[in-house]
Amino acid sequence: MQKYNDSTYAILGILTTNCRSGYEIKQFIDNSLNHFWKISYGQIYPTLKRLEEEGLATVQTLVQEGKPERKEYFLTEKGKDVLKNWLEQPLTQLPVERNEVLLKLFFGRHQTKEQSLYLLADYKQKLEKLYQTYEGIEEGISRHNTNHQDAKYWLFTLDYGKRVTEAAIAWCEATIKEL
Repeated sequence: MQKYNDSTYAILGILTTNCRSGYEIKQFIDNSLNHFWKISYGQIYPTLKRLEEEGLATVQTLVQEGKPERKEYFLTEKGKDVLKNWLEQPLTQLPVERNEVLLKLFFGRHQTKEQSLYLLADYKQKLEKLYQTYEGIEEGISRHNTNHQDAKYWLFTLDYGKRVTEAAIAWCEATIKEL
């Protein structure tokens, strides 16, 4: 079976959520996946075309009065099988985090202690804002999507983000204290 990149699998998964157009897919990414997986418009449309060409999705063109035509994509059985197969595969590697704060702190002896403290305080503030964003997302899911069959899984990934963010905030506090 052909192997695809993870963004392709992400788009296959998004097509199970009733997001049908490239625009809807991008909106879904920006409002949910963007906190842990980024995909640009420049990736979405070529991927959708490839999914259609390879029989993983079908496309229907809708004529809209006074608007451009709209393409809607639907998973085929083959597309569902490819997604299911990928979901069932074990992880091949742990994700590697790219974190500019850690990179700068790693070389921290080449900057002033005050600059390191500022860097950490600023990072902590941004993390606290991110945590508030996660709480808002959680509230929205709990209020508007409690019956959605994917809501429980969305909350699992959100909980991961909240816990990682809490740990990073605690790390900032401990590192600031140590400095």
